Amino acid sequence: MEWTIRGDSPVYTQLVEQLTLAIIRGDYPPGERLPSVRELSAEAGVNPNTMQRALSELEREGFVQTQRTMGRTVTEDAALIEKEKQRFAHAAVGTYFSSMQQLGYDQASAMTLIRQSENEGGF
Repeated sequence: MEWTIRGDSPVYTQLVEQLTLAIIRGDYPPGERLPSVRELSAEAGVNPNTMQRALSELEREGFVQTQRTMGRTVTEDAALIEKEKQRFAHAAVGTYFSSMQQLGYDQASAMTLIRQSENEGGF
């Protein structure tokens, strides 16, 4: 997994977001054991305490579970994962339309651009 740490928000919140996206994408499938805190922190280049905080937040939100013999595993709650996927998608759509509005496009014109991009193999 490729990690991107920016200076505009707390590191642990960025880790929570990136780990959530990895779960949504299926990089860490439901029920799979996550790497250890030390492994993840080394991979991300962050302090283990910061990674621990991010994982604790994911556990609080229900995306990961701690099992004594297995360590942390990804939730098997497909509905929770799908709900979060929808939340990320809606945020991305909102960001897109906001950006298009700043460029002077109304919603109908922005939708036309999406269709044109799709027809041209843009995504």
